Amino acid sequence: MCSSTEKERDYQTNALYHEAFQLWAQEFPGVQVLNDGTRNNEERLGAVACLQLAVNHFAVHDDVIVIGGDTLFKEDFSLRTFTERFAELQKKSQDGNLVLSYQCEDEETSKYGILEVDSDFRVQRMKEKPLPTETHSRSACPCFYSFSRTTLPLLDVFLKEKETRPLEERDAPGNFLSWLLSRRPVYVHEISGRFDVGNLASYTDCDRYFREQLQNPELYLI
Repeated sequence: MCSSTEKERDYQTNALYHEAFQLWAQEFPGVQVLNDGTRNNEERLGAVACLQLAVNHFAVHDDVIVIGGDTLFKEDFSLRTFTERFAELQKKSQDGNLVLSYQCEDEETSKYGILEVDSDFRVQRMKEKPLPTETHSRSACPCFYSFSRTTLPLLDVFLKEKETRPLEERDAPGNFLSWLLSRRPVYVHEISGRFDVGNLASYTDCDRYFREQLQNPELYLI
């Protein structure tokens, strides 16, 4: 997971791979790597706690972008357009947050967090891996969020509420997002789709797209 402010980019890893990422980061000025101190899956803090760790360690008091490292986007995605949309929301309310969304197939709703959105593109509720019959929405939400600076203190509140619950309830960023909806406004920025690189088949599809279909590599993601 990466959190990014306007001034720097903070990457987080565990103790097992920390040295390797430190060597990698030497080539990129402005990148800082944080070690969460764990060495195996049983010790993991969970994604939300790792985000909290980064925010507290680097004393972040700014808006942040949170990105799941297993997600890649198609060529129509523009980071500039996304950040401009977030800036528009911030002019209306400093509490506003922005997340990505794309339309998935009926049979895919049970794989993802599905957002139910009103006519103003504000998220009303999030359903975790629902059956197609359990929601009219097909708006899947990848882990790509822009959280306002006023939202960051709620990480502590969320984790305090969940501290005695199983790790699964406080691990995935989507759990925090779902909890956040009744406390801060969250809006969607729609894109055409994404690659969820979680297995060999999805990796192969992603590799084929970037080798054979990408039209303007120099402008990708800009």
